[in-house]
Formats: sequence, C-alpha cells, structure tokens
Amino acid sequence: MKLYDYFRSSAAYRVRIAIELKGLELERVPVHLARGEQRRPDYLAKNPQGLTPALELDNGAVLTQSLAIIDYLDVLAPQPRLTPADPLLAAKVRGVALAIACDIHPLNNRRVLNYLRQRLGQDDAGIDAWVHHWALEGGLEAVERLIEPGPFCFGAEPTLADVCLVPQLFAARRFATPLETLPKCLAVEAHCLAQPAFAAAEPSRQADAE
Repeated sequence: MKLYDYFRSSAAYRVRIAIELKGLELERVPVHLARGEQRRPDYLAKNPQGLTPALELDNGAVLTQSLAIIDYLDVLAPQPRLTPADPLLAAKVRGVALAIACDIHPLNNRRVLNYLRQRLGQDDAGIDAWVHHWALEGGLEAVERLIEPGPFCFGAEPTLADVCLVPQLFAARRFATPLETLPKCLAVEAHCLAQPAFAAAEPSRQADAE
C-alpha cells in the first residue's frame, strides 16, 4: 500500500497515527501541498479532490478522506480497535471525531485560508482571527466538554477521537490559537504524545518535514 501524505496536513497526520497504532508497514509518497503538487494531473487521477491523504491499495484502488481510510484500516487490522465495540461509546467517539474532521478542520484548511487571503483580501491578522474563532467557538471548546479523559479521550485505550484531536491541536498551534481554556484536551494530548505511535506520526518526524 502507498500513503500519499504531507507532513503538515492534519488529515494525513490522523492516518499516520492510525497506521502507527496498528503497526502497519507501507510506502509513503509525499505530496507537497504548499508547492501545489496536489494539483498535478497524475495525482488528481488518483484523488480528484486534490487533497491529502490518499491510500492506494495493492490492487490499485485508491481510498480518499482520512476517516474513510481509518475505517478501512480498522477492518484490515482490527487491533487496536479505534472505534469501540460498545455502541454508545462508539457513537461518542464518532461524535468527537466528526466534530473535528467535519466542523473544525474544513474551515481552517489551507485552501479556505488561501481563498480568504487571495480572493477576499484578508491579511494575516484577519486569517488568525478566523482560525481562532472557528477552532475554538463551537469547536475545540465543545470537544472539551464532550470528552471523558481516562487518560485518552474516552477511557484507557486510544480511539478515533484521540486520532483526530492531537492533529487538530497541532494545527491550532500553527496559528497561535490560545488553548488555555482546554485543560482536558491538553491533558489527553500530552498523554497521547508520550505514546510511541503518536510520537512517530508527529509532523516534525516525517521524511518530508521542513
């Protein structure tokens, strides 16, 4: 399998964590978003959205969208299970993961911020204000109330919620988002990053890191 990856993409970061947790070995193919490599015809033929990550299987099939890829990996390599078997806990885990992946992350994605800057004329201060607002209000501040640390987001084992939370906090710090109102999230993050799988997936430890 091949993972089309970008070290600073929080969506790709999620998939890297899942891969490390499951101990999977696969080829990494960097796609440099800042240089526009995601718009090359050969990459668009694999992922028409022009986003990372994408997972190319040995039979040539290509999976897109981080949560769909992680769901596939959860079936392919069931241990550790990232979506709990208990239906109530599974719904809570998915709720937090979707709050991050669908409600927070897309509003602060590179292509949205570039549109704000290039088409709507926002300066750095305007971009930062946008990021801070959508990252926190109704975003991570809500996640703070939803999680039940123990010491991961929901108990003693990592789940899809942790896989999504850690990259989102990384992304928030890139824009100096104030995080002092999120003590539970920060405690979970600290515990996660002390685990070898989470540490190995950190952006600074990737081959394409700059």
